[in-house]
Amino acid sequence: MNGNHIQLNLKNKFFQRIVDEIDVGVHAINHEGKTIIYNKKMGEIEGMDFDDVLDKSLLDVFSFNKNEDSTLLDVLRNGTMIKNAKQSYFNNRGKEITTINDTIPIEEDGVRIGAIEIARDVTKLEKLIRENMNKKGNTRYTFDSIIGSSFEIQEVIEASKRATRTTSSVLIVGETGTGKELFAQSIHNGSNRSEKPFISQNCAALPDSLIEGLLFGTKKGAFTGAIERPGLFEQAEGGTLLLDELNSLNPALQAKLLRVIQEKTVRRIGDTKDQEIDVRILATINEDPIDAISQGRIRKDLYYRLSVVALFIPPLRERKSDIHDLVQFFIEKYNHLFGMNVTGIDDNVLHVFEQYDWPGNIRELEHIIEGAMNLIDKEDKISYVHLPIHFRNKQQLKGESALSTQSDNLLVQKGRQILPLDQYMEEAETYYLNKVLQLHNFNITQAAKTLGMSRQNLQYRLKKYKIIKTGQ
Repeated sequence: MNGNHIQLNLKNKFFQRIVDEIDVGVHAINHEGKTIIYNKKMGEIEGMDFDDVLDKSLLDVFSFNKNEDSTLLDVLRNGTMIKNAKQSYFNNRGKEITTINDTIPIEEDGVRIGAIEIARDVTKLEKLIRENMNKKGNTRYTFDSIIGSSFEIQEVIEASKRATRTTSSVLIVGETGTGKELFAQSIHNGSNRSEKPFISQNCAALPDSLIEGLLFGTKKGAFTGAIERPGLFEQAEGGTLLLDELNSLNPALQAKLLRVIQEKTVRRIGDTKDQEIDVRILATINEDPIDAISQGRIRKDLYYRLSVVALFIPPLRERKSDIHDLVQFFIEKYNHLFGMNVTGIDDNVLHVFEQYDWPGNIRELEHIIEGAMNLIDKEDKISYVHLPIHFRNKQQLKGESALSTQSDNLLVQKGRQILPLDQYMEEAETYYLNKVLQLHNFNITQAAKTLGMSRQNLQYRLKKYKIIKTGQ
């Protein structure tokens, strides 16, 4: 008997582990309508803890819209299996949940003893569809919004303006933060479609199972509970559809997208008829197209179809002459938002900005300016001490290298005496600490913050190298 009990416990542990690892929600109730099985995925879908649901009556935990019922309770009462049914309901905190369910009655010796439900989450899809249904052509950006007078950016602006005259597809290539959507909106607003909808969808924001319905729409009866719903192509009729991060879309969906672009027709999921559309397609990718094709992230035929016009947005490191104008623009923006009166940045800050490579591009520059203006007190200019600490820490690595090359005593040159490593390290550290202290007007607290060390640690080093008296 004891052995049987141990074996049963072991089976229960295996069973619980299995239901927790599968990527669908599992919810089972007994003949009283109380929860007896509830897996981890179901808790994630419904935003509930295991203890909130287990051994509780379903209607004590969840609520349903008027004239709607729980599919679990419906199957428990009627004994009829339900497949692919869409259900919307609310958890105990009022959060709306939408799932597609397969619900099955459980019987033993002809007696119904419960029901089990397998659920797939479509809450995010429902929300996005509602949001996109309300979108019109209310884009904010035009070519006048693009800041920069460098040859590199002006060349792209001119090419983009020429693209407004046609309805050809446009592929916009650029690193994250370079302003690809700004160019897309400018092309739309400069074209004869400007009064029609502009709809943007990030292809990386949703799993493939959800984005297909969002793009192409659904036909009533495609699955139980499915309604007639236009996809983004139909919603953008007469206007522009921007597909952001196209290289994150799987090849099967890319093939369907290619068909839509070539045929200028779209077929809703579950439908047998095609519908003609008049939509201009703009797409963005955040990597080199050749790399994306060779590594299978974008189909070659789709690339050639989309890149009738190809725009390559230069990264900020290749247009550093625009940094000053961008900085002034962001300062004016946050002056307005924060009610401040900052006039500009110090020359040494501009120098630091021009030496930096800006991996996050213009978006990173804006965040640095916003962060600096949050640290300003009564000053009218942004100085080095106002820059966010994480940015200053990045600069220290470059600073150490730059300082060591600027110090004649630390240069390694042919014919010059090579210092012992200990002496070299001491002189380099002394030189660097002096420079940081000068930058902060010998304020030890501020210098320690910049160096990423405690005040006590810095004081110890100052005393060790006899730089200044401790306690200053």
